[in-house]
Amino acid sequence: MKFHHFASSNKSQGDILNLNEDDTISITAEDGSVYNWTIRAFVASETPQLDNWQLNDWYLTATNYYEPGASAATTIWGTGNQGTQILNILATIPEDLGNDNLAAKMMTMDNGSLAGTFGAPISAGSLFTGYFDPDNINLSDPEAAIEFGTPFSGRPLKIRFKYSYVPGEENKDRNGDLLNYSDACDIYALLEIRQGGEIQRLGTAWFRSDTTQNEMITQEVEFTYGELDSSFPAYMYPENNNYVTPDVAEFGLPTHITFVASSSFDGASFAGAIDSTLIIDDIELVYE
Repeated sequence: MKFHHFASSNKSQGDILNLNEDDTISITAEDGSVYNWTIRAFVASETPQLDNWQLNDWYLTATNYYEPGASAATTIWGTGNQGTQILNILATIPEDLGNDNLAAKMMTMDNGSLAGTFGAPISAGSLFTGYFDPDNINLSDPEAAIEFGTPFSGRPLKIRFKYSYVPGEENKDRNGDLLNYSDACDIYALLEIRQGGEIQRLGTAWFRSDTTQNEMITQEVEFTYGELDSSFPAYMYPENNNYVTPDVAEFGLPTHITFVASSSFDGASFAGAIDSTLIIDDIELVYE
């Protein structure tokens, strides 16, 4: 084993970092290559919640529609609206439940005949932690522009939310052919450890339902830590089956959480029922 002692850093032991904002430590390796590490301060909490989890904060964008969060600069939330507004479609909007209580309303909408000829017949309403990168907009691949997830460090037992859902009447694939099953909403949270460009799944809580639920009710979904066994449906599995090791599953903290809600579970493949409507509010992480 070779040890190298010739790397240098722009910070020395004992230096004070100002963590009111992100600080960067630059490591220069022996061969001259530079690695920058961003140091970000979090207020440690045993029971962290998602910022704006009650979905009462919505800001007006420069192009005059509302997105969840206090401002574009600070929000942890994104929607698919940036991709669909060019079609004059907003599939995720604030819903006023009364008494100054806002929620997110997601609808599966008809993109019109022109978009249909591009193989993009519908837009499913979506809400997620992460952000939309307008430079990567691709009408035929709605998720290409989405960077999912937000920094998070906690081990919740469950996720709890209020929701209502009414699936549309005709569930169709992207070619417009009727499917022999109903549309369903998807609401899920993934706890992840991200390092070295790799995402490992730590925890999974997933709710998919095709049941009509006209009134807002409270739903709880437990997190399963570590590998999902064969009793779980395959759609819950991570890509490449990339899980944390069993000891990390038992004790580890995530680096990120990805939360996603959609009015059509297969909306990213342009399958869904027009008029499927999901309303969600108060997305709370439960610790005991």
